[in-house]
Amino acid sequence: KTNEKAKLANASFKSSMKTAIKAVLTAENKENATAALALAYKKLDKAQAKGIVHKNFVARHKAQLAAHVNSL
Repeated sequence: KTNEKAKLANASFKSSMKTAIKAVLTAENKENATAALALAYKKLDKAQAKGIVHKNFVARHKAQLAAHVNSL
């Protein structure tokens, strides 16, 4: 069915989004973290546009990731 295909696609995208977030959190230096942050922002925005996650989830994670990178 269509919703089963969508569920698999959404799960896959959500997984890649989580991986991008983890890449920011595990980066050793600020340069790598900043590069990973750009990809994480892109994934978060895309997930919101697709309706996979809520806008507040995106706003919260962007703020937390930016604070983490600034603390490096």
